[in-house]
Amino acid sequence: MTLEEGLNVLHLDAGINDELVQSLLNAIPNYIEVTTGMDIEQQAEEPMIKIVSGFLLQLWYFSDKADDVSLNRTIDSLLKAITLKVKK
Repeated sequence: MTLEEGLNVLHLDAGINDELVQSLLNAIPNYIEVTTGMDIEQQAEEPMIKIVSGFLLQLWYFSDKADDVSLNRTIDSLLKAITLKVKK
């Protein structure tokens, strides 16, 4: 996910916490790899990655304001589905 896409997901204008958003975006592929086993090259081809990345970004950026229960449930479900695709 690019910085521009990340800012769009968060509904932020460019220049507002760009460094923080970019650092969170940089962490997402590694987090997904650790939690699902899907390596970064495989992630580039998986459509669910962009969706779960957006949800992770929202959860991490708005950690004090997000509806973390339902957001976590959605993220967990997506990560489980991705994990199952890796095992095939």
